[in-house]
Amino acid sequence: MIAEWNFPTRILFGEGLVTECGAKLLELGASRALIVSDQGVLESGIVDDVGKSLRKAKIPFEIFAEVSSNPGEVEAYAASEAYGRSQADSIVAIGGGSVIDVAKLVRLLASHPRPLERYIGEGAQAEIHAAMPPLIALPTTAGTGSEVGRSAVYTQASSGRKTVVFSPRLLPDLAILDPQLSLSMPPHISAATGFDAFTHCVESYCALGDHPMADAIALAGMDLVARHLESAVQEGQDIHARGAMLKAAMMGAVAFQKGLGACHALAHPLSAEYGLHHGLANALCLPAVLDFNRSAIPAKIARIAGAIGVKGDNVDTLAFECAGGVRALRRKAGLPEGLREVGIDEEALPKLARLAYEDAAHGSNPRPCTVEDMMSLYRASL
Repeated sequence: MIAEWNFPTRILFGEGLVTECGAKLLELGASRALIVSDQGVLESGIVDDVGKSLRKAKIPFEIFAEVSSNPGEVEAYAASEAYGRSQADSIVAIGGGSVIDVAKLVRLLASHPRPLERYIGEGAQAEIHAAMPPLIALPTTAGTGSEVGRSAVYTQASSGRKTVVFSPRLLPDLAILDPQLSLSMPPHISAATGFDAFTHCVESYCALGDHPMADAIALAGMDLVARHLESAVQEGQDIHARGAMLKAAMMGAVAFQKGLGACHALAHPLSAEYGLHHGLANALCLPAVLDFNRSAIPAKIARIAGAIGVKGDNVDTLAFECAGGVRALRRKAGLPEGLREVGIDEEALPKLARLAYEDAAHGSNPRPCTVEDMMSLYRASL
């Protein structure tokens, strides 16, 4: 069954939809494409499937597959140069969030001048105004939801920090969610990306502000992760579980237009400084953040607990048990129990805490954070 949604991105969901990529690109007026991907996806054969679809539609293409799991500024510029050399007029992104983010930066740089720094910070959105080439995103992981997101994340060369370019104009023209594309994900990546989707739902639900649509979508996304993450990890060929996780990832990214929180502020330096997978970093820090936020929003923390199957008779009990419920979900997914298991020790925490405090993500956290709070949260996550 094929489903089509618009929220606001046009989204196609269904098994085997990868074969429609070429036809959909033609509908967008494309005549030549650059495929942006990474080596793992290239070796899996998924890029070949997309290539067959483009050849069927008589769309010539070239491939740039040098995107890393934590892409830097150099990769974005290299991909942009590949786009120029190929004389493409459209982009197809096939991969996880890092690949899709780089593809967004390629389309930005196709019609806007360098450097990327000019599109960061207050007032920078006004700099993003020119028409951009068409972009189709095909996620192969179920985590970041970048296929429906308005931002592109990369590591800035000058500062070494994770940096965000944000504009509604970065939204892909079409997201194709084909559960078959995620079947080749290994268990540890399925678990880490699944927790990324879960954290997006949790933090957007908890974020300051009033956004009833985002809250409702976030709660439904949590429910999908709670019911299907373990199967997606343990039984990788379960196409129903894979589809449910793709939906959860997409829903989390739609929801976090409301905002994120302290967990992402903690996770970003772990990725930038130590190369830790973003979803894994979120998974390791989220329980401590839930406990930290419990005094500020007990009813919401209790609602999260209920969404993941925690039992309790009242708000206080559910809220208290929430972090434990998240740890249990993390164990079912086979993820590490703390930062020490991935090589982060006490000596690293002061620098990490400073970087986390400087990260904008905690600005919408329901409880204000100090540098000392960040230190305490990292210690609680060890």
